[in-house]
Amino acid sequence: YPLCALAVSGERPSGINAEYMGKTDVVTDGLARMYAERIRNLEETYEFPKFHTPLLNNVDFHAKPIVLLVGQYSVGKTSFIKFLIERDFPGMRIGPEPTTDCFACIMHGMEERVIPGNAAVMDANKPFRTLTRFGMGFMNKFNVSEVPAPLLETITFVDSPGILSGEKQRIGRNYDFPKVVEWFAYKSDRILLLFDAHKLDISDELRLAPRPR
Repeated sequence: YPLCALAVSGERPSGINAEYMGKTDVVTDGLARMYAERIRNLEETYEFPKFHTPLLNNVDFHAKPIVLLVGQYSVGKTSFIKFLIERDFPGMRIGPEPTTDCFACIMHGMEERVIPGNAAVMDANKPFRTLTRFGMGFMNKFNVSEVPAPLLETITFVDSPGILSGEKQRIGRNYDFPKVVEWFAYKSDRILLLFDAHKLDISDELRLAPRPR
């Protein structure tokens, strides 16, 4: 996704970039209209969401490019996002032990605030409605952090919990972690898998999380 590369590079959408983004809006409007008029009813008739992916809404076409960060705990996922947006964000926790225990979506907003998961999935302006299928166990471990950072005007980051190993991966989650990662991976334009060179052991959870299905 070209806009994803543009945002990560830190360039501002001015001049020809602004013109490019305007043309992109025209394309996404056309795709959204074509899907609603010619494809969505067909997917509903043949119950497409039951065996593949959920139905799309207008917001899914107009959402900003998403970058998903996945990796073991304390490999720098949250610090990487902080570095790119050049500031702290609400709910951010950094430390040598497992600190990020929620999926946090870092998006642009006019003021700093944290939106709980159960409220974020009901917001028609955010592309998270189908996350409700993972239940309250996941809703309690999901939030949206809105930050008035310029970079976030063109991109959205998803900070995932540190991947666990051994017994922790079986008793530490109240939801299906690989399935949730799969959902975010499908929605993402880029997936960054981070490792610590001193902790290269691959747990079952890490092996299954990025696996295509």
